[in-house]
Amino acid sequence: MSVAVVTDSTAYLPAALIGRYDVEVVPLYVVLAGRSGREGADVTPDEVARALGVRGGQVSTSRPTPGDFVAAYRRRLAAGADRIVSVHLSGELSSTVDAARLAAAQVGEHLVTVLDSRSAAMGTGFAVLAAARAAASGEDAALVAAAARNTAAGARVFFVVDTLDHLRRGGRIGSAAALLGSALAVKPVLHVVDGRVVALEKVRTSSRALNRIVQHAVDVAGSGPVGVAVHHLAAPDRAQRLADALTARLPDVRELHFSEIGAAVGAHVGPGAVGVVLDPFRPEAAVGDAPPVRGPAGDDRPDDAGQHTGQHGDG
Repeated sequence: MSVAVVTDSTAYLPAALIGRYDVEVVPLYVVLAGRSGREGADVTPDEVARALGVRGGQVSTSRPTPGDFVAAYRRRLAAGADRIVSVHLSGELSSTVDAARLAAAQVGEHLVTVLDSRSAAMGTGFAVLAAARAAASGEDAALVAAAARNTAAGARVFFVVDTLDHLRRGGRIGSAAALLGSALAVKPVLHVVDGRVVALEKVRTSSRALNRIVQHAVDVAGSGPVGVAVHHLAAPDRAQRLADALTARLPDVRELHFSEIGAAVGAHVGPGAVGVVLDPFRPEAAVGDAPPVRGPAGDDRPDDAGQHTGQHGDG
């Protein structure tokens, strides 16, 4: 059985992995002042960061249409896929997964399995990657979907933002939590819990927030192997420091991905956001992949690990 894997553009998989596993990516739409376009194709993270950096600047997003997913599913079936597993951003954060379900009903639910990752960014991306690896190793659709589901359930997402205003305006976090981060001049450390963005703890400075993210990552990983993704929007130097700290503290990083958050999620977290996604390693999820990463960023890694997709150097 040939199983194709589909996701949306908020998974932020490195391009090398998308190509290696032939993952179909359906983009969200991003609306800037005076124009709109597809994430990754028409609107870049830099454009979003600049728009949000202007006083009163706003950026909004919208899901792909069901028709976008219908076209993607039919394209993969026409190319020879017997089944499709479609893995998406949390339904608590976007209605993207609902559009995918509507499309699956139109194409045939016996052909398309749609999964809500209950996560975001590479929390979704690691689930997509697990599904793609399972599909590449010849597993059937049920096992491909199970690989995605199990990976998504185990992934942890931690991040800090310069201001909670963007999350509040987009309805991704409550007004009370946003007030906590502004009125008291604190930096909340946030995480994703069952698909929702939740304040984990509050600290006084950005450097302390990054230190706490590292400690939470260490607590999640323990002494076991782990996959790591570091994301940022217009803060590559801070993100690189975070990546270096993680590779120094975590005993067994099997893969490390470093990328700028795309426009759709960037519109809600704002410039300066930095985060990490942890994927506790499962042997069955690494079929056909390269040897483990060892040491700090840049040392002895697989050719698709540590993929840098953002700019380097703040400013």
